[in-house]
Amino acid sequence: MTEQIPVTRTTDHGTAKLMPDVDRERAWLLTVDGAPQSYVDLDDPAHLEFEYARRLGYVLDGVADEGLPLDVLHLGGGALTLPRYVAATRPGSRQDVVEADRGLLELVTEYVPLPRGSGIALHTADARAWLEAAPDDHADVLVADVFGGSRVPAHLTTLAYAREAERVLRPGGVYLANLADAAPFGFLRSQLATFAAVFEELALIAEPGVLRGRRFGNAVLVASHRPLDTTALARRTAADAFPARVEHGAAISEFTGSARPVDDADAVPSPVPPDGAFGIG
Repeated sequence: MTEQIPVTRTTDHGTAKLMPDVDRERAWLLTVDGAPQSYVDLDDPAHLEFEYARRLGYVLDGVADEGLPLDVLHLGGGALTLPRYVAATRPGSRQDVVEADRGLLELVTEYVPLPRGSGIALHTADARAWLEAAPDDHADVLVADVFGGSRVPAHLTTLAYAREAERVLRPGGVYLANLADAAPFGFLRSQLATFAAVFEELALIAEPGVLRGRRFGNAVLVASHRPLDTTALARRTAADAFPARVEHGAAISEFTGSARPVDDADAVPSPVPPDGAFGIG
């Protein structure tokens, strides 16, 4: 086999680099402006290398019976890790991926292409604009994993955005978002308040050290109108190589405190990660 070599390309929104994994024959790490963004193993698309991706995967696994196809909308594409995961674990699923960076999608599909018949449709567009144009009851699951310059864009944090997400989801649908914050959690608390104003059920998945304010890190927000099986989710996240906690119910209300839903006029991006927060090597 020809040795894989790193590929660097200036895309629409930054500098993307694909680096082969020396331990896995057809696996690649994608970084954008030096920050790890995605990891894909073409021979094992069900492998989720990053902790936050595994947590999203655990929720996806529990949304419906094992193997049942789903209609999934992904806001944010990266190297298409989670769409590949859903296609592998739930064959026959129909998926839309919305990614604003056309150059990034072109790089990814050239070097880590999707398998034929994957059921994954790629769209180059702003995530919120695409969402606002989408029909009602379009998806069973909406996964938001959008970062611009390592920050969640402000227009994807508001009450109006949350209402659009709820409209596009089917009754009983599940919203998932990859967020990042640190104590005193102004951003994360505001997101919980925003989605609590739209959805009946919320859960938050994060490492205990992050929740205790010891460091900056990822947190997965889960929102739905149906009860979430937090017991099964907690069992899986606790057994992970990097254990996480699942907060829900009264704990969510306590964590949210006096935070208020975010209006478009007041929206700000998620905080800038400290140096080295998402570094590699």
